[in-house]
Amino acid sequence: MSTSLYRALAVARLTAHTPIPLAEPVEIEDAEPLPSVGVVVPTRDRPHLLRRALASILTQDYPGPVRVVVVFDRSEPDWSLSASADRPVTVMPNWRSPGLAGCRNTGILAVGDCELVAFCNDDDTWAPGKLTAQVTAMLSQSDAQFATCAIEVEYDGRRIPRLAERDRIEVADLARSRMVMLHSSGFLAWHGALITDPSRGGIGLVAEDAPGSQNEDWDLLLRAARQAPIVHVDLPLVRVLWGRASYFAHEYATKVSSLRWMMERHPEISACPPGAARVLGQIACWEAACGNRASAWRWARVALRSNWREPRALIAVVAAARVVGVERILAARPRRGRGI
Repeated sequence: MSTSLYRALAVARLTAHTPIPLAEPVEIEDAEPLPSVGVVVPTRDRPHLLRRALASILTQDYPGPVRVVVVFDRSEPDWSLSASADRPVTVMPNWRSPGLAGCRNTGILAVGDCELVAFCNDDDTWAPGKLTAQVTAMLSQSDAQFATCAIEVEYDGRRIPRLAERDRIEVADLARSRMVMLHSSGFLAWHGALITDPSRGGIGLVAEDAPGSQNEDWDLLLRAARQAPIVHVDLPLVRVLWGRASYFAHEYATKVSSLRWMMERHPEISACPPGAARVLGQIACWEAACGNRASAWRWARVALRSNWREPRALIAVVAAARVVGVERILAARPRRGRGI
């Protein structure tokens, strides 16, 4: 069967029933085969959250085959999670570089012959119709390699939706803004694109040289958008748990390194004044959080030259002047579903 005919038949099967992504799962009768999905779940020492994430994956209303690979990073795997059922769960250790990027690549390479790959962090959950909605959108675009969805931020008992207000994401969008609603737990991509080098028309694996495995998701988005516009489902189909318990919350020096790595790797960011100012302002904030006041002032000045209205540069100036500490600002912004 040709790829175009396969897509047409699969879309017809999915759209025959209106997805209800935030309600009860829907039943879809068997018809033409749908793409198999391998879900990669990286985890480290968060057993309660992990089981919650797994439950949200295994109860998806998607009628096609789903396989889950749980990759344990620098911790003893919980072999009891393994299951061989309609939706098998495979447990394995991370056998690549320590960290999130290595975990994801271990999972990508372990999903076998699954046609699509999705990510879900161990502290996030999916709405029941997440996969159905995204696969429908992917199959409707003949050139699509990558899909995302909006998120709902959960912080301190509050839930705040973050929408993109568009259905396609291009390089220019991602150069201007990180677009935090495009969270890695909402990523879906063709497996073949992820294991094919960009020089050969693919996206490539997750960048394991990203400092501290930070911003590796933004890097992946930019590489995907270079190949074809990203298909976006603007519904909050992923609930993202925000909090200061994040492994990356206090790694300020690593945040600086990863942002500088991004600017060196993606010249589109520097070529977009608002986007460059945003990143430079973030660097200034994290330098202030490290106590590097002179460096914070320097980066803030560079940011303001790119965009004099960049709020992160102003936050860094205030923090460097010790008027208000960065930690206090960090505690306030997530209440509105936003970060630095």
